[in-house]
Amino acid sequence: MFSVIFPGQGSQSVGMAREFYDKFEKFKKIFNDADNILDFPISKLILDGPKQELNLTENTQPAIFLVGYSIFKIINEEFNIDLNKASFFAGHSLGEYTALSCSGAIDFESALKLLKIRGRAMQNSVPKGAGGMIAILGTSIENIEKILINNSHKYTCHIANDNSTNQIVISGYNLDLDNFEKDLKTLKIKNIRLQVSAPFHCNLMNKATILMTDEINKLKIIQPKNPIVTNVTGKATNDISQIRNLMIKQIEKRVRWRESINFMISQNINNFIEIGPGKVLINLIKRSYKDAKVCAINNISDIQNIEIND
Repeated sequence: MFSVIFPGQGSQSVGMAREFYDKFEKFKKIFNDADNILDFPISKLILDGPKQELNLTENTQPAIFLVGYSIFKIINEEFNIDLNKASFFAGHSLGEYTALSCSGAIDFESALKLLKIRGRAMQNSVPKGAGGMIAILGTSIENIEKILINNSHKYTCHIANDNSTNQIVISGYNLDLDNFEKDLKTLKIKNIRLQVSAPFHCNLMNKATILMTDEINKLKIIQPKNPIVTNVTGKATNDISQIRNLMIKQIEKRVRWRESINFMISQNINNFIEIGPGKVLINLIKRSYKDAKVCAINNISDIQNIEIND
């Protein structure tokens, strides 16, 4: 049994998927269609940069979606590998939109337009440079929660991503993050300030939630072919009304990625296939589950590593 997973923001790089673009006309057509849908040359930005523009949230989100979706389609149509045999689909943050689209719940055009809006809305929820995120390594989420509660009089920070047993990401205003970092240093807890421009997945994204609520409520959603393990719950659903509600909540709520993987493991999933740029998600899985079979599809040669067990 296997699951297909899709990466989120931070996995992007200039030139991602160029090998697929150069070899497959179907791949090139999807990229060209995206340019027309967005009325913007996103394909050129993905293939040639510049990096600074690709890293803008409003560009990063549709770009990563486009790469993941296009690779998924090529695997299914050119290599005759039916990834829709997967027991579950899941995606990290914006990757959940890729999961929903590849499972048939949201059409390609709607997902692409929605992610452009989502990226811009999240970027504009706080003043530029006012907020950020910190990755914390080598300690438990329970320990971090205790630190945040005990020091709530000094700073207000939020757990944004529960990625694995030893990686947690915190969001907040930069001044609060600065004070939090001082305590982490005193406690000798390793942390890294992330190169992001906003504090995602916390209540500082409320302006984005308001805007996206209107957009998501207008969205046509059909029942996905594969149950979606959602970021908000860490559990699977194929219920349309629940999917819509969770898409709205996802903007401010914690990404429960560790719980999502734990859920799939509990459902006898032992094979994870990451579709899209980078290897962030399979690396997180490998650190916690040494026996899990994982592969990431970044290049054409990677496709030979796909093993599907019915």
